[in-house]
Amino acid sequence: MTIKAINPATGEAFASYEAMTDDGVRDAIGKAHQAFLAWRRIGFSDRAALMHRAAQVLRDHASQYARLMAQEMGKPIRDGVGEIQKCAAACDFYADNAERFLAPEPVKTEAQKSYVVFQPLGVVLAVMPWNFPFWQVFRFAAPGLMAGNGAVMKLSSNVPGCALAIEEVFREAGFPEHLFRSLVIGSAKVETVIENPLVRAATLTGSGAAGRAVAGKAGSLLKKTVLELGGSDPYLVLEDADLEFAATACARGRLINSGQSCIAAKRFIVIDKVHDRFVELFVKRMAAARMGDPLSADTEIGPQARHDLRDALHRQVESSIAKGARCMLGGVIPGGPGAYYPPTVLTNVTKGMPAYDEELFGPVASVIHVDNEDAAIVTANDSIFGLGGGVITRDTARGERVAMEIESGNVFVNDNVRSDPRLPFGGVKESGYGRELSHYGIKEFVNIKTILVA
Repeated sequence: MTIKAINPATGEAFASYEAMTDDGVRDAIGKAHQAFLAWRRIGFSDRAALMHRAAQVLRDHASQYARLMAQEMGKPIRDGVGEIQKCAAACDFYADNAERFLAPEPVKTEAQKSYVVFQPLGVVLAVMPWNFPFWQVFRFAAPGLMAGNGAVMKLSSNVPGCALAIEEVFREAGFPEHLFRSLVIGSAKVETVIENPLVRAATLTGSGAAGRAVAGKAGSLLKKTVLELGGSDPYLVLEDADLEFAATACARGRLINSGQSCIAAKRFIVIDKVHDRFVELFVKRMAAARMGDPLSADTEIGPQARHDLRDALHRQVESSIAKGARCMLGGVIPGGPGAYYPPTVLTNVTKGMPAYDEELFGPVASVIHVDNEDAAIVTANDSIFGLGGGVITRDTARGERVAMEIESGNVFVNDNVRSDPRLPFGGVKESGYGRELSHYGIKEFVNIKTILVA
């Protein structure tokens, strides 16, 4: 089987890779396990030195990796450089803090001594998406390897070059050769990887369907999973908001990564008193974003990652309009090559429309009109998802109070939702379970073991 890398800006294949055979996959897992057996006994200071080197490798090759992302999934190159820098920061963060996060914890009991230790599980499978092909991996790999685990990773099939480049980062940094392996395989092979007895757990970032498949297989084998799935993040614009700021923040939140982010702002829930003025300013901000060649330094919005994804997004827009939504901007597939989709704003969005009920994975904003704060909270929670959310208000105490009422794993007041190595990240409801990042994330794939000495 050959896996092709197709440039979404042109629609042309520019590289191809041979998929691994079943024997090759088993061999990679076996070698990762052997590498883990030695790695788990290496001290934190030695692990940290290598992780700091990985950070430096990333920084040294940031432009190269950003160009690869632009070619494989259309990320604007300046965003790609920022993504690599964020990966490097995560490597440094866990290199500096893993030993403290995983230090033994004494517990006072009647025994002579009792304490809790955190020991690695073994080889962990990571099933990772295409939208942040480096960041999604490093936010798992940096804590996972620092905890003493090994890893095998199946990255989305449209970014095979990124998968192999990540493996090379760890090799160039000096990590044991097989400790982290990229499996160049199709999605149909993931169940076989989970079934391998040397794979002890799995983490997935992706769609709800993929999450159910991985969790179902892993659960049948009593293997732990962490899932970070879709999101339809609500941003609540309260009547006391600075509307110029709100429009700018909401446009920025909606257009991050050309709109292709689980934690991009997606549903804009606006109180009646300021609705019309907000829409006017918001449309202006969305229209100002520059769409073009992802390799150009001034491009803000590149193509969607694949033509089929772009076309599915357009069907959601068309269906919402057919059910009564108003298209205030965009909504038309541009002519010419590439999987481009313009910034789009839909108003008069109501329950029963895809723009209300579903995740729109692209630069399409759903504006929902409500009467008051209580209605805004109810509408925000009227979703199967619960990943992130935002509240925009001049009264930060009010913002915190409203944030407490929103059913999600992350709520930011007067700022755009984003992942940060210092803060736990994850969702509730159909946005998944478990946490990545911070000290919570590094403890997801360890054996929390009690030791007692009588």
